[in-house]
Amino acid sequence: MTYSLLSWQAAVVGAAVTLGLPSALAAQAPTPQDLSHFTTAGSYLAARHAGAERDSGAAAAYYLNVLKSDPKNTDLLNRTFLSVLSDGNIDDAAKLADRVLAADKTDRVSRLVIGIRALKQKDYSTARQNFSQSIRGPVTDLTATMLAAWAQYGGGDTKGAIDTLDKLSGPDWYGIFKDLHAGLILDLANNKKEAAKRLDHAYKVDPTAVRTVEAYGRFLSRNGSKDDALKVYQDFNKVLPDHPLIIEEMKAVSDGEKLPPLVDSPQAGAAEALYGLGASIGRRGGEDLALIYLQLALYLEPNHAMALLSLADLYETLKKPELAIKIYDRVPPTSPLSRNAAIQLAADLDALDRTDEAKKQLDDLIAKRPKDTEAIIELGNIERARKDFAACADTYSKAIDTVPTPDKSNWVVFYFRGICYERSHQWPKAEADMKKALELYPDQPLVLNYLGYSWVDQGIHLDEGMDMIRRSVEQRPDDGYIVDSLGWAYFRTGNYDEAVKNLERAVELKPDDPTINDHLGDAYWRIGRTLEAHFQWSQSKDYGPDPEDLTKIVAKIEHGLPDNNASAADASKPADSSNGNSAEDSDKSKKTGNGG
Repeated sequence: MTYSLLSWQAAVVGAAVTLGLPSALAAQAPTPQDLSHFTTAGSYLAARHAGAERDSGAAAAYYLNVLKSDPKNTDLLNRTFLSVLSDGNIDDAAKLADRVLAADKTDRVSRLVIGIRALKQKDYSTARQNFSQSIRGPVTDLTATMLAAWAQYGGGDTKGAIDTLDKLSGPDWYGIFKDLHAGLILDLANNKKEAAKRLDHAYKVDPTAVRTVEAYGRFLSRNGSKDDALKVYQDFNKVLPDHPLIIEEMKAVSDGEKLPPLVDSPQAGAAEALYGLGASIGRRGGEDLALIYLQLALYLEPNHAMALLSLADLYETLKKPELAIKIYDRVPPTSPLSRNAAIQLAADLDALDRTDEAKKQLDDLIAKRPKDTEAIIELGNIERARKDFAACADTYSKAIDTVPTPDKSNWVVFYFRGICYERSHQWPKAEADMKKALELYPDQPLVLNYLGYSWVDQGIHLDEGMDMIRRSVEQRPDDGYIVDSLGWAYFRTGNYDEAVKNLERAVELKPDDPTINDHLGDAYWRIGRTLEAHFQWSQSKDYGPDPEDLTKIVAKIEHGLPDNNASAADASKPADSSNGNSAEDSDKSKKTGNGG
């Protein structure tokens, strides 16, 4: 029976996914009533589909439904366990982990989960025992060691906890984690002298790590001088201005407060370890492990605001804005990070086409704090993405008005406003904003691309414009949109051979972009490769261009390009569209966050 259920199903999963299961299967976790309508085979296929869609909640529900019919199937049990764990239901995951270990005592993830459950229950001996058996590689080695150290401290063995950390060898980046957590343990154990050494060393290794800065600043506020603590915060603020946690703690220390330790228990210390590793791994592409670590951190510390924001950010990376919204809703309203969560929640509402709700949320935030640059910029971003260019120019102007003396970090607001001015046919204002952005951030590749292309497109400052685009490509040679700008600039100036060369490269980098395929089709036509031109235009048509572009593409498929070069360019590219805009759109989510 162990393999009978899955053997034939596994063979048809690929076909089922290819044909497409109903999207509702992965949109949200099914209710018991929904599950009652599914056969065992149907539930399994739905679970596999939900898993492929990275919807662990739905996958867990379907797998649990199948597991009732085949409880001894080890492969099915493991899939169910991992889905339940990734969904954050740690109590149920721990119960499944018990069953997994009954079949395989070496399963390391199960050991980790059972150890975390024991740690939360203050069963420190069991926790440490399981952590020691969950080691597998560099990251899990470090994880298990830090968790074991916190379990030892919880069991009353501070010296043993520090020895456990110090015995661990590995890559250089282990050091900051080891020193930070040794310092936190020693601080709680009231060994202030040794705690100071460890926290100072962790801070000097990376003075831009926010949690290290918090830990050291808090320690100095209680055990050093007020000025020493403020210097730690102020130095961080010079490099990464206006972080809400740092600003709040800096103000508290300025007012004479002595701040408590960053963590106050073994459970909080373990949660901090899991959060730190989860956030770091998630930024480096290890989404699956990061998801597990962050969920375990929140099991130990449900209101850990940094872990909540990291988990929501991870869901956004996985293109799951609906799950990110649920996490942002959990950020405590008393947290200094609550406004950040509310602003990002609005962005996710817009991603789900709930734009009116998103705008209302941002309007409410701005009404409460009219000079909140970040909220204003996010509203402008939504308006720009929705092509309400007159409105977004006004909104970005309000953001600029909140900055008395713009510096390098503000380049992006002028860049975005310049885009809105250009797209609403206010070129003199757009040009001035692009020049201002370059004044604040010389050689910024997106601005060089946009301004340089705009000049070439208008037939002005041709040499300077081409030079700007080339400099942009030199900095970002693998950005398909920017490479396309260079190719299209060559097309506009009649250098069709160079246009083809660069546009072919752009299509390699962004093969499914309708504008780039359209541009390559035009270039092929001009050098007499008409069959390939029709192919590229057909590709462009199939990739979903804007309606106004679609009309022109269809006309080219039917009639080709007219003989007049200027007319050809106008036919291929609408006056209000440029590849600079595409590059800006592709980079929107990354650049917005730096604009405040």
